[in-house]
Amino acid sequence: MHNDMHPDLYEATIAELQAGLNASHFSSVDLVKAYFARIEEVNLKGPFLRAVLETNPTALSKAAELDSERQKKVVRSALHGIPVLLKDNIATVASEGMDTTAGSFGLQHSIVPDDAWIVKRLRAAGAIILGKTNLSELAHYRGKCASGWSGVGGQTTNAYYPSADPSGSSSGSGVAVSIGLAAVAIGTETNGSIISPTSHNNIVGIKPTVGLTSRAGVVPISSHQDTVGPMTRCVADAAAVLSVIAGKDPNDSDTLSQPDIVPDFTQALNSRAFEGKRIGVPRRVFFDDENGSHPEILPAFEEALEVIRSLGATVVDPADLPSIDEIKASKAETIVLDADFKIGLNKYLSHLLLNPSGVRTMADLIKFNDDNPDLEKPEGFEDQSILIRSEATTGHDSTFAAALAMNRDLGGTRGIDAALQKYKLDALILPSDGLTSTPPAIAGYPVVSGISPGIFQ
Repeated sequence: MHNDMHPDLYEATIAELQAGLNASHFSSVDLVKAYFARIEEVNLKGPFLRAVLETNPTALSKAAELDSERQKKVVRSALHGIPVLLKDNIATVASEGMDTTAGSFGLQHSIVPDDAWIVKRLRAAGAIILGKTNLSELAHYRGKCASGWSGVGGQTTNAYYPSADPSGSSSGSGVAVSIGLAAVAIGTETNGSIISPTSHNNIVGIKPTVGLTSRAGVVPISSHQDTVGPMTRCVADAAAVLSVIAGKDPNDSDTLSQPDIVPDFTQALNSRAFEGKRIGVPRRVFFDDENGSHPEILPAFEEALEVIRSLGATVVDPADLPSIDEIKASKAETIVLDADFKIGLNKYLSHLLLNPSGVRTMADLIKFNDDNPDLEKPEGFEDQSILIRSEATTGHDSTFAAALAMNRDLGGTRGIDAALQKYKLDALILPSDGLTSTPPAIAGYPVVSGISPGIFQ
């Protein structure tokens, strides 16, 4: 679908798609058909990307309903009639015809009690749920398996280089957006799972502050670190999506401290935003590994700093995090995630209306994997050590409480906060991979990542 009136789906933005829809150059039904055709071409044949687990059998009928609304001059939001892919740890009602598996056969054909809250927000805004994307199984908190692999979906592959790491755990969402299987995908992050695949797939992602977007109906890892965010081809699209999916949800208490009215984040888009700002580069430790010192990444990062300077910012370099050595050595994050994972997953499983596999607890899931090695333990993907380690935890005890407090102190008070205050900074900037996602993860802080380096503030 590409001519003077039809945008190139590889690069099409939400604004371009809306312009074409409003001008009747094409319909949302046309869009859904075009994206379905793209998925058919590359997902399970051709390059075998395995980015999409399944498509929505009701997408075309929903598109027709939204086209009808548009013809009556009803446009609900910037996402009206725009197809969106969801990472498959985000619940959708089974009556629509799609699973919610988190990539595990132990959750195949399970029936969730309701749509995830952010899915309700997307539907209310007129978005079309196009399908579900592959992911690192259980959001890469099962064991030492390759990023982008799940039992249900197999191995997601990078669209740029067949053998390149798609990263994860929002692997399918990243790959799908990178090659135009949808203009918008939704990912989740506990530590790096939006930011890293965004970087590896040359797109834009926002990992929101914990509590800005609801996690209700999302297969969990940690209530203290999980968040849901947009993955798109440009910053403007990510801002538009975030404006829709953010907001208070009574089913997620962490969302209740935000303002009653969700801001329109697109109003913050400003090409002169860097003028007069102070941007810090925390080099120590972050640049010690292969990500920060990579012979291709480092020159690109330095070029980006020059662009930022040319746009009127003062780059403070270095602007190190006082706690970074302690963050690198700390085991506190693992203590928090393991305990949270067992509690959260058991709660999620107990609330399922039906689960044909019989899995109702983490212990059941471990046994299911052991009992079904052909499905869940193919050669090279046998490990479930994180599940086993998490199952051995004993809840939110004093050790957990001390670890959680340490995370907040290391990542926030003596980490990002301290650097911002010491150097009078507006933001910090780093290449997106490596340890970059950890300080904001353990502090619950936001990150924006794109084809330029990640920024957190």
